[in-house]
Amino acid sequence: MKTYIVGGAVRDRLLGRPVADRDHVVVGATPDDMVALGFQPVGKDFPVFLHPDTHEEYALARTERKSGRGYKGFTVYASPEVTLEDDLRRRDLTINAMAEDERGALIDPYGGRRDLDARVFRHVSAAFAEDPLRILRVARFAARFSGFTVAPETLVLMRQMVDDGEVDALVPERVWQELARGLMEAQPSRMVAVLRECGALARLFPEIERLFGVPQPPEHHPEIDTGVHTLRVVDWAAGQGASLAVRFAALTHDLGKGVTPPELWPKHVGHEAKGVELVRALAARIRVPVECRELAVAVAREHGLVHRALELRPGTLVKLLERVDAFRRPARFEDFLAACECDFRGRPGYEDKPFPALDHLRQALRAAQAVDAGAVAKRVEPARIREAVFQARAEAVAAVHGTH
Repeated sequence: MKTYIVGGAVRDRLLGRPVADRDHVVVGATPDDMVALGFQPVGKDFPVFLHPDTHEEYALARTERKSGRGYKGFTVYASPEVTLEDDLRRRDLTINAMAEDERGALIDPYGGRRDLDARVFRHVSAAFAEDPLRILRVARFAARFSGFTVAPETLVLMRQMVDDGEVDALVPERVWQELARGLMEAQPSRMVAVLRECGALARLFPEIERLFGVPQPPEHHPEIDTGVHTLRVVDWAAGQGASLAVRFAALTHDLGKGVTPPELWPKHVGHEAKGVELVRALAARIRVPVECRELAVAVAREHGLVHRALELRPGTLVKLLERVDAFRRPARFEDFLAACECDFRGRPGYEDKPFPALDHLRQALRAAQAVDAGAVAKRVEPARIREAVFQARAEAVAAVHGTH
């Protein structure tokens, strides 16, 4: 019985990156052997155990055979006869198919160190094509590791998998899980770029694919292309350390521009309202969590008004604050403003420009919040309470900002 550290821990150590979790492979053991040593079995689909002291994961060396469509369509075989090389061969990329023995010596049968030095994502074997989730994983790694490229032969294989319909077998929850993880990496635009290059973006996220090649008014968008703008916006969100909800809103804020008829280009009148339904449809299709969906819908619907905030009448400002639920959820309102700022900053030359709309809206909220709604309610008939509170808030905003 021998144990090895495998996968990401080996890769990250060689890259000089922090190692968060260590996974282990055990060669030459049975499940009974592991239990006898005090390991706790936790694996459902294959034999995985938790170390009795460190609680790190130890998996028995295994091979996999394709038995159906999708990422779950595998039959797993684990026995003492399975070698370390057999186990590593089933992994996705060569940089993830390295191991260290108990003395710290590197075991690298498939050239992972070479590809790590060359900054290349290369599949280990043709078995890569059996798991469509690996397309999303490669895209996510591209978002994490700047400077890496996908090997040409791996990209060809990924395109073939898309053409064969393998990505269509992915369950929505796993698609969202990988998208969310990619959005939280350092450069999410690279995830989108890889998915687009292999054709998976059009199959999994057609609403985003449609943005590329759609022009915007150059006086407002020097980058012109809506898809390019979207990538800049989501990367700006990542650079600010934004939450997942803000990053998803940044990714989806302009979906409505993808359905503007070409004869109306480069203008996109009403794209905000069109984008709302597209965001909702995408969120429903891949099971996006409620907090991410709600923020993305609010940003898609209102970001145009935010950019024009200084031109809005006090009553219009109060209605905007009500629609985004700023009075009840001020922290979520800050996320809303953060996503709108990402939209503003995601244009060449706008990175350091003043954006007074944000403070304008914050001041409006503070002024409206200062209104004593209970006192207002006591002065009017019950049927007029809502109208009277709104009017009082609008007057408070006007007192701070003027009537415009």
